[in-house]
Amino acid sequence: MRFRSGLLATCVVPLALCAGTGSAMAGESTTFKERCAAIASVMQGRWPAPSTRIQSASFMPDGSEPQFDPFEFKPNPTPRLKAHCLVDATMAERTGIEGQHYAIRFRMRLPLDWNGRFLFQGGGGTNGNIGHALGLVPGAGLTDPALNQGYAVVSQDSGHDNATNTDPARGGPMAFGWDPEARRNYAYASLQSIAEGAKALVGGFYGRAADRSYFAGCSKGGQEGLMFAQRFPETFDGIVAGAPGMSLPRAALAQNWDVQVFGTLLTADASGQRSVFDLAKVFSEQDFALVRQAVLDACDADDGVVDGIVGRYAHCSPARVERALEKVTCGTGKSGVCVTTAKLTALTRSLAGPRGKDGAALYTDWPWDTGIGSQDWSVWKLGLAQPPMPPLNVVVGGGALHGIFSTTPRSLGAGPQEIFEQQLAFDFIKDGDLIYRVSAPFTASAWEEMSARSPDIDSFRARGAKLIVPHGVSDPVFSIHDTVSWFREVDSRYTGRAGDFVRVFPVPGMGHCGNGPATDRFPAFQAMVDWVEKGKAPDRMTATAGPDSPWPGRTRPLCSYPAYARYDGKGDKEAAESFQCVGE
Repeated sequence: MRFRSGLLATCVVPLALCAGTGSAMAGESTTFKERCAAIASVMQGRWPAPSTRIQSASFMPDGSEPQFDPFEFKPNPTPRLKAHCLVDATMAERTGIEGQHYAIRFRMRLPLDWNGRFLFQGGGGTNGNIGHALGLVPGAGLTDPALNQGYAVVSQDSGHDNATNTDPARGGPMAFGWDPEARRNYAYASLQSIAEGAKALVGGFYGRAADRSYFAGCSKGGQEGLMFAQRFPETFDGIVAGAPGMSLPRAALAQNWDVQVFGTLLTADASGQRSVFDLAKVFSEQDFALVRQAVLDACDADDGVVDGIVGRYAHCSPARVERALEKVTCGTGKSGVCVTTAKLTALTRSLAGPRGKDGAALYTDWPWDTGIGSQDWSVWKLGLAQPPMPPLNVVVGGGALHGIFSTTPRSLGAGPQEIFEQQLAFDFIKDGDLIYRVSAPFTASAWEEMSARSPDIDSFRARGAKLIVPHGVSDPVFSIHDTVSWFREVDSRYTGRAGDFVRVFPVPGMGHCGNGPATDRFPAFQAMVDWVEKGKAPDRMTATAGPDSPWPGRTRPLCSYPAYARYDGKGDKEAAESFQCVGE
């Protein structure tokens, strides 16, 4: 039921605060503006956390543009927003053990034309910014924020501020990792506090609770979604957890592994130094073109059509790809273009994942897929040559592993070169277990606090909540193999019935949360809402290739794992209608 139809029957706050929503009439809009200005006084004594206080509340008219923090992702184009009340608030202000001032900040947008639903927007990376609270959901692109669809949306900074909680001697914005409570808030603890506060704000502003509550996020936001399902299962009716960082500390080990593996391809200068900026130059565009073609030669036709997409990625074994790579490997008597054995060995070792003592796997492996070498893949693994940019595996991964995912936190340095050199010296045999160690003042290991990988989501399942997990097959940060392995564990726990409440959707060719040679625009959020509200379990979603893909406008079905999209043999090869989801 939409809020407008039930307004008069349900509103129990004073009439001035309860006047209608959704109308274009100037009088109603003015009343809404007055309600927005009065929200701080309305909420006095109503917050679940008494420390909560509103810092600002502003009426935003139709057509307004959002403002973004300096550390925040800015969508392009910037969407024009429908009329709403913008609220910034804070809670749990405190002084950390190292003397820094901390607080949990959140931002909420409350639309004039409310649809009766609440959406928690997940964070990203190391968080540290309050977020834009627009409701940009995984797979939907940047043009239709959930706010404009009528959702009340909240975002948060997870308990630290990149602008103020920074210390050059402690990894810059990674400095919060030295404070146990700040680290715990980043891992999971801030999530429920914000959800409860946001729901209270919805109730205070509209005069009633939301009909439905949802979560959507990708990357760290995906990890947060799984944290809610596992630790706070009563909070949401449905969750979209895209490319979930369910194994954040292990993935950080893999990032350090990549730095060492690809670092072996660099030539040292006269002083013996290898430059982090040279990593972007070790593979040429031609190298990656040959690698991608080998992957396609080995596995493209497995889904019934040769179309530049490895639709049946789970059937594409490393052995098959490596046999195809032999044809493009440089060797004695080889003529024409080729890729050196050293480069292919490094790439193979990277995809095989990190190893520690006695050769034990420290994370998982990655599939061979067509997104390898794409810009989205390279910016993490190797960096970019133009404009010069060091790998995110260095500037994000290095600081995170040692500053946030270790209970003996340390800074690897102030600049990418210094971080890079220390990553090269990391000993996987000696220290590959650092993410499981406990050391005062940290009473739990980084793995215990950060991991969102448990198959035990009994309570989430019992209350009928739903979970959708889209994940790019070419994701260079979190491997699709980890997500699929987790789903298999969930399916085993529930005796083959995991699909009753959770669906994983691999996206061939897609990188981290989007991009790549892929059909990376898909309605995962709407599919989750339809599942919750209409009982429509999604077996497939129609995905579209964006303008930067090799095939703008192409459509394909994304199939619920373990099914894959197979060509019917006669229809339009560019249209999703010509493909069926079939079992492996």
